[in-house]
Amino acid sequence: MNRDNVSANGLGDLERAIMECLWATETPLIVREIAERLEQTDGKKRAYTTVMTVADRLAKKGLTERVRDGRAWRYSAASSREELTAQALRETLADWAGPAESDAVLHFLQDMPDRDLARVRKALEAL
Repeated sequence: MNRDNVSANGLGDLERAIMECLWATETPLIVREIAERLEQTDGKKRAYTTVMTVADRLAKKGLTERVRDGRAWRYSAASSREELTAQALRETLADWAGPAESDAVLHFLQDMPDRDLARVRKALEAL
């Protein structure tokens, strides 16, 4: 995979676009529907087999769930955007911060808008 096309959480551009597509709907989608929605979003026509391969790869990574629908698979996100973001942050902290995880979190919070800080405070109080 080309490193220029990999985002911070390890997803390639098309993987991320497919996840965005799945998060935007409440019903599982077949590959053709995913490809159509991607084209509507960015105007790029992708080969069916390309979308199928990437959707399959996301399922093998555990990021999507799929169920058989006749000869096709229906895909849905295995977790919400927020859950996946939290997982990526936890993994990044574990990989990079080591024993200084709390210091890294405090540094991160320094740049957070006041509105979001208030939500964090409220969540911490509820723990």
